[in-house]
Amino acid sequence: MSEKNNPYDLSVLKKLVKFTSPYKWVVFLVTLTAICTSVFALARPQFLKQAIDQGILGKDSDLLLYFIVFMLGSLLLEVISQLTFMFYANWLGQHVVRDLRTRLFKRMLNFKMQYYDNAAVGRLVTRAVNDIEKIAEIFSQGLFMIISDLLKMTAIVGIMLYNSWQLTLIVFLMLPIIVYATRVFHKKMKVAFENVRTEVSNLNIFVQEHISGMKIVQLFAREKVEYEKFQAINEKHKTAWIKTVWYNSIFFPIAELSGSIAIGLLAWYGGLQSINGISITLGLVVMFIELTNMLFRPLRQIADKFNTLQMGMVAARRVFKELELEEVISENVTTKITNVKGEIDFDNVRFSYLPGEEILKGITFNVKAGQTVAIVGATGAGKSTIINLLNRFYQIDSGGILIDGKSIHNISLDNLRSNIAVVLQDVFLFADTIFKNITLGNDAITLDEVIRAAKEIGVHDFINQLPNGYEYNVKERGSMLSSGQRQLISFLRAYVSKPSILVLDEATSSVDTYSEQLIQKATEKITQNRTSIVIAHRLATIINADVIIVMDKGEIVEQGSHKQLLQNPEGYYKNLYEVQFAEVVAN
Repeated sequence: MSEKNNPYDLSVLKKLVKFTSPYKWVVFLVTLTAICTSVFALARPQFLKQAIDQGILGKDSDLLLYFIVFMLGSLLLEVISQLTFMFYANWLGQHVVRDLRTRLFKRMLNFKMQYYDNAAVGRLVTRAVNDIEKIAEIFSQGLFMIISDLLKMTAIVGIMLYNSWQLTLIVFLMLPIIVYATRVFHKKMKVAFENVRTEVSNLNIFVQEHISGMKIVQLFAREKVEYEKFQAINEKHKTAWIKTVWYNSIFFPIAELSGSIAIGLLAWYGGLQSINGISITLGLVVMFIELTNMLFRPLRQIADKFNTLQMGMVAARRVFKELELEEVISENVTTKITNVKGEIDFDNVRFSYLPGEEILKGITFNVKAGQTVAIVGATGAGKSTIINLLNRFYQIDSGGILIDGKSIHNISLDNLRSNIAVVLQDVFLFADTIFKNITLGNDAITLDEVIRAAKEIGVHDFINQLPNGYEYNVKERGSMLSSGQRQLISFLRAYVSKPSILVLDEATSSVDTYSEQLIQKATEKITQNRTSIVIAHRLATIINADVIIVMDKGEIVEQGSHKQLLQNPEGYYKNLYEVQFAEVVAN
């Protein structure tokens, strides 16, 4: 039987149960209270039988009171056990979910960039939020409730058989119908819930993308088109849920009808036997009616609980699929870099994002410690790819990358990246204060250090003019700041980390003149006695570089200083300079 058609997913359940191992005492308590709940619940019908046969029919008021008190006592104990069971089952579910979500997010933090290039953000949000909440319901409403009900039903059947096999046989006449209906219901609901989870994920992806890109939607007057797309996705989501409602609408009336027929047959047969004075008493008939209700009620509810369990398992399988992905960069840590000078070597590096589509074609160059190296070239030449590989966001196909003579593939990612600071063109700021966005939660960096660094690179005044200064909340993605201001914050973030190697990836390509002047001042400050790699189009950055590496279609076509490269009349750089920079010089 394939995993898709298997309604029980025992392998997934085993993985989930492993997460309960730190809470064994809670598992024991939940199991114990489940057993106690069943015992106390089953005691009441038997006390009721005795109250009728010995108290009412026997006309003994003392015995009647005695059994009524016992019924009330068993009811009270059942309520206490049920409350304890429900609380700790939910407590266990929430703790397992916390641990599972923490592990999932930790795993996501270490996924390769290539994984995020292909993964939809909305789908990942669904895994970390919606799916994991469904897993919590396995413990609170599914697994332990099913175990409790199965224990109760087993005990009920035993009591029935012990007291009257004839009445038990009448009850059993209806069981095949409800058992068969339950089995079919499970299978249908499993497929339906798979569809529901898929449509929920699609809906999340669409909403997340369009809220993030709402400006583009409105700029190009796509509101009507995107609204129609949303209607179609929402319709599929509704249809998937309606199918589950349809199955429920069929199953529960069948279950209710089966139980009612069984009770009717019991009343008819048991009543006749009691009237005729045969071994079946009125109290026994009433007890069987009560036990039948207690037997069929869990059977009706157990289907719903199996729905919860199966939906949780569908979600769990999706989460475990993410946890088991081999998308983490493998680490073979054999060395550590300290007191980094910043010498960088690329030795015949080849790399492709997709098999057969090589982006870097045997790149070789050397950056000496303390040098400022500019990398220029047309879009798609492979400039940013070099930065991605230096930070080990991707694994190279062949060749080697060294820092201070040590292969970066033998250095831990934390050790490597703690020595490199990158300022990107597309700045990402979190919905937090400017101070937190600069330090990224690093408690070792104080506010005084940040202020001092801001003054050194000339951005303190602009920050200080904002409401609350460094405590100003920039909102989601830094929407309260201009692109130039966001760039300055990103630059300050890199500066306070005191990197051994600085990377500026198109860091000034989308800022205003004033912000560019501030960044140029900061660049002169931060690049002193520090290895710097600059990917830029602006003239001021390039002409001051010690070495300019010119790239075209994944290959290095020229290297040298600005003056040296201009001396080659047929050179790629001279042509690039004349096309892109001549107008800047003229102005």
